[in-house]
Amino acid sequence: MSGLLSKSIARSLLSGKPGMVYAALMPQSALHGIAGDENSPPRVLITGGLGQLGTGLAKILRERYGRDNVILTDINKAPKSILKSGPFLFADVLNLKSLREIVVNYEVDWLVHFGALLSAIGEQNVPLAMQVNIEGLHNVLEVSKQYRLKLFIPSTIGAFGPDSPRNPTPDLTIQRPRTIYGVSKVHAELMGEYYNQRFGLDFRSLRFPGVISADTKPGGGTTDYAVEIFHDALKTGHHRCFLGPDTRLPMMYIDDTLRSTVNFMEVTSEKLSMRTYNVTAMSFTPREIAEEVRKYVPELEVTYSPDERQAIADSWPQVLDDTNARHDWGWSHQYNLESMCRVMFEKLIPQYNPVDDAKYADTETETVKREAL
Repeated sequence: MSGLLSKSIARSLLSGKPGMVYAALMPQSALHGIAGDENSPPRVLITGGLGQLGTGLAKILRERYGRDNVILTDINKAPKSILKSGPFLFADVLNLKSLREIVVNYEVDWLVHFGALLSAIGEQNVPLAMQVNIEGLHNVLEVSKQYRLKLFIPSTIGAFGPDSPRNPTPDLTIQRPRTIYGVSKVHAELMGEYYNQRFGLDFRSLRFPGVISADTKPGGGTTDYAVEIFHDALKTGHHRCFLGPDTRLPMMYIDDTLRSTVNFMEVTSEKLSMRTYNVTAMSFTPREIAEEVRKYVPELEVTYSPDERQAIADSWPQVLDDTNARHDWGWSHQYNLESMCRVMFEKLIPQYNPVDDAKYADTETETVKREAL
């Protein structure tokens, strides 16, 4: 071992930052993620990449940074369209050694951690949720610290609980969630902030509301009724809602969600007054979205049959206060309830009624006119 390298290790130990020892021991070929060219685009690793957000974010980042600079990973088999779009690898967040190998071999700079079990699914299998959402988080934190990555971990309205103020819910308030999903997200927020303060990790997190998308099917979340209602309207004309008609929750169209993520990752640390921010776009109830959907499918029938997800929803914010995100780094949403419904039908109608598009054309045109006014 060279004297220079030994001194580097000694300085790391004396500084109280043992994570730096890993960097000192790594070969120069593996240091891209630690001391790469600031003018070169980042290499981005996305875990849990086949979920609602991963594929969409990968597409945006590849357009910005280059096809081969975004590595999508998951434990599931990817469809051919995903394999053709850019690098895809198997990655289990519970396997720390595998994560390290990917970060080194692909010279990763940023890590976006989407691997998690959602609220309703997590309640059905708490031990698995603890493994994926908590043990997987620890591995991601350690890898990010070791290789000095910029780390993004999404949080959620589920990180709040019944003791939190619900309308509006600020960034900093009491958080006592009642689901394993929410508990694991509070754990992620606090651990990320600790790693930022203790080790200098560039940790960032956004608390997302319910995310609405036409590109992926509902995945068991408590806000998924707001996606199911569009599919049901076009398939059967009847929607059975698992929440009560007046259950208000904050929501976001997926394009706004992905744009907020990219903007947040690109902003300099100096502009951030905190490491975890609320972001939102709209808040509505099942009754209100049903009324908007009926502008496109007037015959839609909705029945309300609250299940176990009602108790979860009743503990979550009704309106998120995202003032700090708008002030610190210029967050601004583009879609409200009306424009979100319009774009959802534009995307879904061809899937369900490819020969009947004209049936909805007049309604869509009128919606656009009203929006313009």
